[in-house]
Amino acid sequence: MTPSVKRRRAPLVRRAVGLIFYSLPSGLRRRIVRIAMPTYTLGSVVLVMDEAATRLLMLRQPPGKRWTLPAGLLNRGERPIEGAKRELAEETGIEADLEELVPAVPCAVVHTSGRWVDNVFRLVRDPESTQIIVDGHEVWDAAWHQADDLPEMTRATARLLSNYGLGPEAA
Repeated sequence: MTPSVKRRRAPLVRRAVGLIFYSLPSGLRRRIVRIAMPTYTLGSVVLVMDEAATRLLMLRQPPGKRWTLPAGLLNRGERPIEGAKRELAEETGIEADLEELVPAVPCAVVHTSGRWVDNVFRLVRDPESTQIIVDGHEVWDAAWHQADDLPEMTRATARLLSNYGLGPEAA
């Protein structure tokens, strides 16, 4: 014997809107949903640190006043780990194998005020032997900083790093 299912009748206006909505072509329905619903932009960030996690690689990008991390937006259909690898190579010249990029804990940081999600990965590199190449256009400078004495950084970077116990906003 199956349990009975109670159905509640939706108010008349809601039913009418539903009937109209579901009578529209699927492409139009999808467009309406995308316009009406909140969306989030997806990006990937790489925390490049030495083996002891005492030094962190940071970047200065235009306008160049504060420091950030190797990061960028995902391309349509791109997996977060692939985006992390691509952005790291573009911004620093560091080539990493996908196996070297380890999801950080937490592996994603949601920025509700800006409506974006950062997928965060860790990469271990030796600061003494890692060659960093910046293009002078997208990235002006790159430098290793002591994890317990980080430079002035963007607000978004400080918030993100606080999730990993780093930076001025760390608890």
